[in-house]
Amino acid sequence: MAAPTSPTLKDLPKVAPNVKSELEGFTPDKLKHTETQEKVVLPTKEDVEQEKQHNALLEGVEKFDAERLKKTETQEKNRLPSPDDVQQERTHQDLLSGVEHFDKHSMKAVTLAEKTHLPSTEVSQFHCPDVLLTFAEIQQEKTLQSHLDGIENFDANKLKHADTVEKNPLPTADEQLLYMSRFASGHRRQTDRGM
Repeated sequence: MAAPTSPTLKDLPKVAPNVKSELEGFTPDKLKHTETQEKVVLPTKEDVEQEKQHNALLEGVEKFDAERLKKTETQEKNRLPSPDDVQQERTHQDLLSGVEHFDKHSMKAVTLAEKTHLPSTEVSQFHCPDVLLTFAEIQQEKTLQSHLDGIENFDANKLKHADTVEKNPLPTADEQLLYMSRFASGHRRQTDRGM
């Protein structure tokens, strides 16, 4: 970085011509004469009293004589534990000591065997003691679950193409005429009876 240089005359800010002429023609004789008035606020009676007390307190602390203090002996009062407290602490310490110094080799070797209990054919009780399921209900639920699994995993690509065959054909024109003639003759018989 280059060292800063002082600005040239053309770089300086421009001053309005009327302000420039006033600044050049300024003389201190044109100023008005004024007298400075010092305003001193005197403290009130309470302020003076408060300051005296403060100074007296500071002076008392500075000039305090430690030799005027009375000699005293400090008595430390330590409450001794009751017999119940001693017994409780001893029991707690014995328990901790027993855990810390426990001999693992004195334990017998045990082999864990996991046993799975299947529901009986009568009644099976699950996690909730209020719900009892019979063996038939369990089998029914398993069957339903297998059906649902079959529906969910159904593969539509395994279906075969089938042609639709209509098994309920419409009557022919001759059959319709025969039916109409029977219906009309039966209708006439009913109207003859009703009269």
